[in-house]
Amino acid sequence: MKTTEALIVEKHTNNLRAGFHQRALGISPPPGAMGDFRWTEELILATYYQAEFGKPPDNGMQYRSGNSDGGFDLLDFKFLPPADWLPGGEQVDLSLQLNKRGIGAEISIDIPIYGGGMSYGSISEQVMLSRVLAAKKWNTFISTGEGGYPGTLVDYKDNIITQVATGMFGVSEQTIKYAPIVEFKYAQGAKPGLGGHLLGDKATTSVAQLRESVPWISLFSPFPFHSVYSVEDHRKHVDWIKTTNPGALVSIKVSTPTDVDMVAVGSYYAGANIVHLDGSYGGTGAAPEIAKKNIAMPIEFAVPKVHKYLVEENIRDEVVVMASGGIRSAHDVAKIIALGADGAVMGTSELVALGCTRCSNCERGRGCPFGLTTTDPLLSQFVDPAWGAERISNLYQSYALQLGEILRKLGLSSISELRGRVDLLRYLGRSGQGRG
Repeated sequence: MKTTEALIVEKHTNNLRAGFHQRALGISPPPGAMGDFRWTEELILATYYQAEFGKPPDNGMQYRSGNSDGGFDLLDFKFLPPADWLPGGEQVDLSLQLNKRGIGAEISIDIPIYGGGMSYGSISEQVMLSRVLAAKKWNTFISTGEGGYPGTLVDYKDNIITQVATGMFGVSEQTIKYAPIVEFKYAQGAKPGLGGHLLGDKATTSVAQLRESVPWISLFSPFPFHSVYSVEDHRKHVDWIKTTNPGALVSIKVSTPTDVDMVAVGSYYAGANIVHLDGSYGGTGAAPEIAKKNIAMPIEFAVPKVHKYLVEENIRDEVVVMASGGIRSAHDVAKIIALGADGAVMGTSELVALGCTRCSNCERGRGCPFGLTTTDPLLSQFVDPAWGAERISNLYQSYALQLGEILRKLGLSSISELRGRVDLLRYLGRSGQGRG
């Protein structure tokens, strides 16, 4: 006989899933307050649809962009006349080689996307499992974020990036040895200069144990690494990882200050394989809105700046540039690659696929009604990892279809051919004329 708690979880879970399905199809209306100008109600519902069916919606919903009156929303592609499109049956190559230096393991992913750092503590263990199961299916990665490495993820270590942040939460020699890729988080786009935050009511006993901290006490990662003030210091970090795990690739995650191009070049000379640029909207639920909007450079400006400088230094083909921060859709992925990135790092989109409505209550322990950004043992059960993995995998499937279509309409046969092709983009104007 099921316990009362189990019956409550079962009933609520079934109701949630039925609601996601009905809203994706337009059968039932969305909640009264859902989304914002960047993540419009329509874009959220379109993401639900993709997570449900593995393809873009065919019911007229806007799934390509939001309505922010800026950034990606004012860019579109200059598609060729239909007669010049690549044939629909012709295969396009969406794969991305993550090691272009010949140092460390040869690692490639099947789509130019991997999942960004969302730690155990910021999200539930069930959501982490959902993400990594989807990543395994698509031969790509997720990042642990700065909360450590839950034991349930060890079986999937070949698809996990271990993140080392300033707080060093949960970092050990063993977790570094697990990792095909180790990422140093020097800063994040939503709150550069502020460090990391996990509020006390999310620091449960299990979270605190993994982070080697005290339960129910707020955790703050300092800014910056106080041992790194030069390229030479930076190199010591890279050497530490290479000594511990010689085969691992090293990624450097940085925010986007005005000198981000010099930071990227410095990371290359320090020995990094990947430079991960995190723009102004890249961050957690604990990030202050004023910081997201006003401190870091938008990723749409940072990427071309970095790409141009790397080209001028004759090292562009030796380093992989990954971009995050406000990337919401397959079209955003294609646009950031055209602006100069090699690929995109996704986070929020995966949560939306699992039911997120952008209610902005992520920082509270019991704040998420969908069991996503929570550490509460009861609410976490709303997400079954197998169900979650299917939703995220379906979203990736839809993205792959769209990226293939974009490339064919541009006459390109591989995603690498799109990198830096700003000539294939057009500006729609502030009125959004021609958006489609």
